[in-house]
Amino acid sequence: MALRHYKALTFDVYGTLIDWESGMVNALKPLTDQVGTHLSRDDVLEAHAFHESSTQRWTPAKRYSELLAVVYRRLAEEWGVAVTWEACVAYGQSVRQWPAFDDSREALAYLKQHYKLIVLTNTDNQSFAGSNARLGVHFDGVYTAEDIGSYKPDERNFRYLLESLERQGIAQHEILHTAESLFHDHVPAKKHGLANCWIYRRHGKSGFGATRDPGETPSFDYRFNSMAEFVAAHKDELAK
Repeated sequence: MALRHYKALTFDVYGTLIDWESGMVNALKPLTDQVGTHLSRDDVLEAHAFHESSTQRWTPAKRYSELLAVVYRRLAEEWGVAVTWEACVAYGQSVRQWPAFDDSREALAYLKQHYKLIVLTNTDNQSFAGSNARLGVHFDGVYTAEDIGSYKPDERNFRYLLESLERQGIAQHEILHTAESLFHDHVPAKKHGLANCWIYRRHGKSGFGATRDPGETPSFDYRFNSMAEFVAAHKDELAK
């Protein structure tokens, strides 16, 4: 189906619209600066991905800012660094400071003219509010892990999304799920029969960064390396 024929874009936020990898690495510096051995950027991100997904699995109802405090402590233990709980909490509250990708704000402003924009995010409402201010757009629906009580890739989150959008008169075939993470988003989206658009922010890099290895790469209906490319493709469709 052509891009212009969808009615709603459902977005992952962190990794897709917000540069969470840079946000994480910068906010973790008080910890990583104390580690005796060299840690590459990907070493840091991959360790974070493990502990984040593990903590989400064991405590799915925990708010994201509180969950990240636990992740900070698990990382400190893994790297042999003593930290205070206050430092852990400070890291959990850093999400609101993570930067948006340079093209996100302008792309969302354009897409808002053509679609309903919906958020399905693995964060809490307060943290997302800080990120939303950086994105500068009013979303037509905001569904957080705090609202749902579980974290993607749990299929429960996608069932919640589909049920909520059906209530708004948006059918499954009218939705294009737009995300970077294969692990958190594209694998479960395909299980639920959603069309999907991969925003491949990590193109040109090896590994999966702040997300886990999804195993077999799921199929995708569209792939762009940035939100700017998505907008350009939409404009090209309209021009034709």
